[in-house]
Amino acid sequence: MSGAPVPGWEPRPRPEPVTRTGRYVEVRPLTSAHYADLHAATCGPGDDDLWTYRPIPRPETLPGLWMHLAGQLEDPAWVSFALVPREGERAGRATGIASYLRIEEAHGQVEVAGVLLGRALQRTRAATEAIHLLMRYAFDDLGYRRFEWKCDSRNEASRRAALRLGFVEEGRFRNHMVVQGRNRDTDWFSVTDAEWPAVRAAHERWLDPANFGADGHQLSSLRA
Repeated sequence: MSGAPVPGWEPRPRPEPVTRTGRYVEVRPLTSAHYADLHAATCGPGDDDLWTYRPIPRPETLPGLWMHLAGQLEDPAWVSFALVPREGERAGRATGIASYLRIEEAHGQVEVAGVLLGRALQRTRAATEAIHLLMRYAFDDLGYRRFEWKCDSRNEASRRAALRLGFVEEGRFRNHMVVQGRNRDTDWFSVTDAEWPAVRAAHERWLDPANFGADGHQLSSLRA
């Protein structure tokens, strides 16, 4: 039997490199003006582990990072953003990256990919809000039906983040890639348009300033 009808379906617009501003973070189109800040935030001598699951090892120099990101910006498959916190020690400076990838306008599907968070952005409400803003743009503004998250099966931090954000685990693609000379099995997660209203509401409750004490720590967890 064929699948359920999708009444009135039409291909969706392609995501654009737009700016989205939240309470704690601004998601801006990635440009070369962000590279120096990103290098400072993610490429220090102690940041090798931030690059374990990325296509290349940690770039030790700004030109090395520049070449990596410039290649990404020139690839039409990617729509990339700088994540700029609005609070904390790096307020106003690019401290992370996230991109749309595997964009399929005909089917209303998009993936968030290449997420890289500097130390100052990890485990913060700004980081959570950045992914939330990208999901809102895809679902609410563009009318997409499916939002994907994929990660190396060994990347426990990414797996936990996906589940915490409300993604549903779908399975594992074995021998999916070779990354930095090593095998990568890829775990797939998604949120659908039917699930999005509940996920969005949970995000909004968690991101509400009333959920944080004076020290900025959460009063209730998003996973809960």
